[in-house]
Amino acid sequence: MTQVKNKINIKGKQITVLGAARSGLAAAKLLKSKGAKVFVSDSGQAERKPEAVACLQRERIEFEFGRHSTRVFQADFCVLSPGIPVASPVVKECLQRGIPVYSEIEIASWFYTGPVIAITGSNGKTTTTTLIGQMLRKADPHAVVAGNIGQPFSDFVLENHKNSWAAVEVSSFQLETINTFHPQQVVLLNFAPNHLDRYPDYQAYKAAKWRVTKNLTENDLLIYNAADDEILTRLPKLHCRKIGFDINGNVSAHAYFAQNALWINKQKWLDVSQMKIRGLHNYMNAMAAILAAYNAGVPKEDIIDVLQTFPGVEHRLEFVAKINGVKFINDSKATTVESLYYALQSFDQPIILIAGGKDKGSDFTRLNNSIRQKVKTLVLIGKAAPKMEKAWSALKPIVKARTLQQAVVQAFERAQSGDVILLSPACASFDMFNDFEDRGKQFKKIVKELKEKNEAQ
Repeated sequence: MTQVKNKINIKGKQITVLGAARSGLAAAKLLKSKGAKVFVSDSGQAERKPEAVACLQRERIEFEFGRHSTRVFQADFCVLSPGIPVASPVVKECLQRGIPVYSEIEIASWFYTGPVIAITGSNGKTTTTTLIGQMLRKADPHAVVAGNIGQPFSDFVLENHKNSWAAVEVSSFQLETINTFHPQQVVLLNFAPNHLDRYPDYQAYKAAKWRVTKNLTENDLLIYNAADDEILTRLPKLHCRKIGFDINGNVSAHAYFAQNALWINKQKWLDVSQMKIRGLHNYMNAMAAILAAYNAGVPKEDIIDVLQTFPGVEHRLEFVAKINGVKFINDSKATTVESLYYALQSFDQPIILIAGGKDKGSDFTRLNNSIRQKVKTLVLIGKAAPKMEKAWSALKPIVKARTLQQAVVQAFERAQSGDVILLSPACASFDMFNDFEDRGKQFKKIVKELKEKNEAQ
């Protein structure tokens, strides 16, 4: 199924890319390959981004680091990296000068000729996108898995994926600056307060997410969470095909969870005991993935095979090690209150929770009942630690740690055989780490060293 795209000729256009992280570099390379004159501007210091500098030099793309000079505004349009807010001074000036600003997924969509599944929501995006991608690749090895999941969409445009489906995870930051981005399927998982350090309020955050439906037509498909009231309220306004999934056993939904099984169109597909991933949140992710893949033409048997073998994604409730009967779980991907909630519900054993990081404007008191019921001891790190302590100090013993290394050691000192030490921060990572992947990898390294030390004694 090849999509007819608008023929966009950018040859000779002056284009500024703001931000030299992964998506910015990918967009710059794509645009240069299409004949544009590209300039990359990053406010960070060059010595802190040697790989980006090397890439730009290798590609012979002009750049600046350490500032956004007036050269930025010598552009027909700008491409915005998701880490740079639309409200930042440089973006505001672009818009005031009448210079259009687009996201990297918008740019990539101009040149990708295959059909697209866009996955968004407050929680579960990466797991759902990965599941859909594995299902698609059962039918087509060239299927693309890209976007906010890790590899920019632009990286795939130059490769041989002309007729292949693409599963693209899209964030609210990326959706703020789309224009013609037109997926053939949208998977809308849920809404919960997030990124309130960047948005003026929850309504603004939701408005950014809803932009994913901006260009849907009556031939396109929306796969939605039928148990989410925010989504149900907006459905009548959308003029496209719509199918829902429901975790509460609502048999009127196209997919639902009941009797410990996943049901599709009122037919039982598989018992959840056959799946490696566990928890209600993962059953929701699985139902969304089933509907997306099945409607993209993936056979039922291939979908079920993926569900039976899929181990989960790295940094999301990932088992790391067992030391003296204590399990260590890496859930560094949990950057929201809701993600931590689902993580806590996934264990019956006593939990020593390592949480904290850069607060995104979250209300941590919403977790009070779960903390009270599931957590044995709290070990808090990062800038959000005082706010978390204020929310939870009356509920459980609290220990504060200056580093992740110290947090792991203090957690282990308080653990007994049968306990779970869970890193599930409910915060962004940027106060102490490059990103959630860096945080998760450091956690795993620390646990590995602790295990080796313990075995040597």
